[in-house]
Amino acid sequence: MAKVNPTALLLNVGHAMDHLFLLIFATAVAAIASDWGMVWQDLMPYTVGAFALFGLGSFPAGRLGDLWGRRAMMVVFFLGMGLSGLLIATATGAWSLAASLTLMGVFASIYHPVGIPMLVQGAARPGFAIGVNGLAGNLGIAVAAILTGFLVKHFGWRMAFAVPGVLALVCAALFFVLVPKETTAPAKRPKSQAELPRSVMARAVAIMTLTSVSSSLIFNFTTNGNGQFLTERMRGLIDDPAVLGTLLAAVYAVASLAQLVVGKLIDRFPLKRIYLPIAAAPVPLFLVAAYAQGWTAYAVVLVFMIFVFGAIPFVDAMIVQYVDDRMRSRVAGIRLAIAFGVSSTAVYLLGPTVKAAGFGTLLVAMAAIAACTTFFVTLLPGRPRTATAPVGAAAPAQAG
Repeated sequence: MAKVNPTALLLNVGHAMDHLFLLIFATAVAAIASDWGMVWQDLMPYTVGAFALFGLGSFPAGRLGDLWGRRAMMVVFFLGMGLSGLLIATATGAWSLAASLTLMGVFASIYHPVGIPMLVQGAARPGFAIGVNGLAGNLGIAVAAILTGFLVKHFGWRMAFAVPGVLALVCAALFFVLVPKETTAPAKRPKSQAELPRSVMARAVAIMTLTSVSSSLIFNFTTNGNGQFLTERMRGLIDDPAVLGTLLAAVYAVASLAQLVVGKLIDRFPLKRIYLPIAAAPVPLFLVAAYAQGWTAYAVVLVFMIFVFGAIPFVDAMIVQYVDDRMRSRVAGIRLAIAFGVSSTAVYLLGPTVKAAGFGTLLVAMAAIAACTTFFVTLLPGRPRTATAPVGAAAPAQAG
């Protein structure tokens, strides 16, 4: 029987909790709005601070992860998420809710530039490790849908934030006790791979950032909007929010499995060859969804989320292939700060766009964004063999 690695397990749980916390609000927004005499579309913009800081905070978080230590930053992550969840549960109005959500976004920004580089450092199969981690993150989204629906229905929306908050504090204690201390900060360790030509590195980082921006926009539009989209398109068929939450959780659970398949493929084939079809597939699916109703709408959401989730591992895989471990958190932090900072506008625009033009217009716009992602992927450079060769070794480039 394989021995459980507590570090990898807690890092994967951290990814699940990161996405769970960020999606609680999207599932509970209708209940919060009803409690305060508002409509959900008017309440959505108050969460933009959380998603903006989720992106902008990635840069200092990544820098601290490389220069101070990734283990210490992950302890801060779990502590901060737990305390933020409890604070959100005490909000008394829209602006106090916005402030506490924004604070949560600061701590949520730590995970991606710190946790994922910590997970893949020294991994024999980094693509598969990223795939499993992505599965964990998206299962967190699924749990957010079903757990939040259950807690809102039976205990009220405040408990939907308080319960995960307590769980995060427990994880902070476990991480501190079970994960070995780092003897040396990543930035002070020896090189683990050869440096790439500056032009190849610049091109790769540019493509990482562009694809991350466009795919993050799609991710935020879908994961924050799917609940209300299904509520609208399945009205009369299913009106119980707990049942809708369960159906949405099933979508995310099934779609998450795509990341395991993608992770295995990343370890075997050049990125561009498998990224292109996955990036292109959502374009026609979003156009179909714009006009779908009832169970057809549900089926289309399931299919396009398979590709939305399936695309997630690619940017992290690019960082592993092109960037030495000593600076992965900083490079990840820069691209995340840009990508998540820009994509936070999706959360701000979601409510007003749907209120003014409907989900059909939003989905057509998402198809256009997916087409941009596809174009950016065509510009991805081939993976040089020196990216994983021993320092000082010379090898010809591999075509991508």
